[in-house]
Amino acid sequence: MMVGSAEKDIAKIQAGKPENAPEVLDDFDDNAVEEAITLRVENLQKIDKRVASLPIEVLNEPRPGSKLLVLDIDYTLFDHRSVATNAMQLMRPYLHEFLAKAYRDNYDIVIWSATSMRWIKLKMDELGVTGNLDYKLAFMVDSRAMISVHAEPYGVIEVKPLGYIWKNYKQWGPQNTIMFDDLRRNFVMNPQSGLKIRPFKNAATAQATDRELLKLSKYLTVLKDIDDFKSLDHRNWEKFLKSRKRSRDEDTA
Repeated sequence: MMVGSAEKDIAKIQAGKPENAPEVLDDFDDNAVEEAITLRVENLQKIDKRVASLPIEVLNEPRPGSKLLVLDIDYTLFDHRSVATNAMQLMRPYLHEFLAKAYRDNYDIVIWSATSMRWIKLKMDELGVTGNLDYKLAFMVDSRAMISVHAEPYGVIEVKPLGYIWKNYKQWGPQNTIMFDDLRRNFVMNPQSGLKIRPFKNAATAQATDRELLKLSKYLTVLKDIDDFKSLDHRNWEKFLKSRKRSRDEDTA
């Protein structure tokens, strides 16, 4: 445990129920609805208001020429519902190796969670992400930067608009940004930039078998040499990797 952490905070992070947030079910996969939400003027205005009212707290300045990797926390990097004796037991396997490789591949890393900044900082500290010597976080974004959008027939949903980051940093945009999240609805404003990661749940048993970050690390390595991500469909990332492997095998045969 991190020295100086409040015991009640440690207990809460281990119990995996920050702010008593209910389980969010994700059944969002409708291209027509996504396009309508993305183009709606009132949604774009909400992003502008977030940019104007919520400045980014920079941890490490973005590197020139870097690509952008935006990561969710709960069920993406961390099992926030299972119970454990310490937070490290709830960490997704190969997390630090994944982040270090992404950073070496010239991705600047941003954490964006639908919780409060207090919880984000606590989790990143407990998992040994903050201050890690093998990689650096550019900054972290919390629920305050999310916006509410109306999506038929789903009703009002909270989403993470990447435009909030892109308007702050012109070096990044849909051409060089990828977001990993276990909920597709979170990147409904930027569907082409999002990759729905398999949720990491039941950490006690999944620790031995989960290899998602290892495979996604290979995908990021391929993408680092691609100038424009807009031509890609991240829903087919595994097929894309297999086709690349087949091409390499045929070239060496």
